[in-house]
Amino acid sequence: MLPDWNHDHMLVVFTGLERPDLANILGGRHEHVERLAARAKFDGKSGTMKSIPLLDDGFPGEVVFVGVGNDADHKSIEKAAVKSTAGDMLKKAGNVVVVLANDLSDKPNAHGALALGLMLGGYRFDIYRKEADRFTPPKSLSVLGLTTADLQKAEALYAGIKLARDLVNEPANILTPPEFAKRASKLADLGIDIEVLGEKQMADLGMGALLGVGQGSELESQLVVMKWLKGGEEAPLAFVGKGVCFDTGGISIKPASGMEEMTMDMGGAAAVTGAMHAIATSDLACNVIGVIGLVENMPDGRAQRPGDVVTSMSGQTIEVLNTDAEGRLVLCDAITFTKDRFQPSAIIDLATLTGAILVSLGHEYAGLFSNNDDLVARLNTASEQSGDRVWRFPLTEKFDSMLRSRVADMANIGGRWAGSITAAQFLQRFVGDTPWAHLDIAGTAYVKEPHDQGPKGATGYGVRLLVDLAAGKK
Repeated sequence: MLPDWNHDHMLVVFTGLERPDLANILGGRHEHVERLAARAKFDGKSGTMKSIPLLDDGFPGEVVFVGVGNDADHKSIEKAAVKSTAGDMLKKAGNVVVVLANDLSDKPNAHGALALGLMLGGYRFDIYRKEADRFTPPKSLSVLGLTTADLQKAEALYAGIKLARDLVNEPANILTPPEFAKRASKLADLGIDIEVLGEKQMADLGMGALLGVGQGSELESQLVVMKWLKGGEEAPLAFVGKGVCFDTGGISIKPASGMEEMTMDMGGAAAVTGAMHAIATSDLACNVIGVIGLVENMPDGRAQRPGDVVTSMSGQTIEVLNTDAEGRLVLCDAITFTKDRFQPSAIIDLATLTGAILVSLGHEYAGLFSNNDDLVARLNTASEQSGDRVWRFPLTEKFDSMLRSRVADMANIGGRWAGSITAAQFLQRFVGDTPWAHLDIAGTAYVKEPHDQGPKGATGYGVRLLVDLAAGKK
């Protein structure tokens, strides 16, 4: 039942190509609205939007039609919902009521997808703007037909995605490694067991690869362990995230142009943290370990040099040929720590690891690398369900041989070609027989233009993928 209308209301109608049953939604006013929609030539095609002002008493001030096409599913509905809130259409809109005009009872979670899309599209990171320039959301937003269960699921996912986006969007002078660890520690309020290791503890464990990256920074490197154990006696699933809070490249310094975007080089750690938040908020019955390595890669008198040799926690030695190939050094020790301490059923690491993955896949897919076909199948299923898309790349002995070093067990780069693959080959040397997958999210964690799930900037990629994987969706 719709509320009593006043001019402060906006009605947003999501509809396909078929004529919607507006009589059930708008009562006696439906014919007037349908005539206006016809005059505006609204056809219900996916991606179309038409706004119709209505000024008569007792009716909403505006009706907005949003097209989802004839083959609407949860993905197209969510995408349309994102579009409706990503722009300025709902800015300062007052009270908004949203309806699905067509019968989509056969589409699972259609209303939940609608609610999540509205939340994702309405995301803004504007806390450092003056208040007058900040986005003003509607006073209220109601989705008719939305169940409490679907709302709670959408809210849990959005909270995790929002956390990941906020972490990636934060400037590096605010989100330092210690500050990131502090924020991740707040997940203890959700029932997650938190452990934070400082540099002395990591040194005692032999994490020379991770510590070598951070030794040029005045800020202490951190390793944060997040444990959610609600799945009985089964071995945990482990998520490992690269958390380079700012990456100058170190002594192998990056060009000045674009370096400011290296605040996003902790996108893997943000995704893991956001996923752990969503898993706990959803109270999933599973065992999941999240481990994030947090460092800052800076050029300093104490900084790691090209040509240095470091000893990883695994005991393997690494010749550092390029200090800007630092993420894999962070991950290799975090992976070894996770494997040895928790004996997980599988390890999935996420990292904004290589620029080469952007050349291959752009912003549409994350690169997927794995030693286990069953795990790949599970990730593909989670990808299809979540919309966080992945594309598998090969791993071979030939690529692995490109990591040979003249003085150590391996080098941290493999030459000019196949950069994303050789980075993954490097990581594979530390996983042993554990089922493992590496997701290179350098192209999906952060975008410069608005996208299907929200505005430009951090995307929160990986949160839903990991949640769906943990939930065991088939």
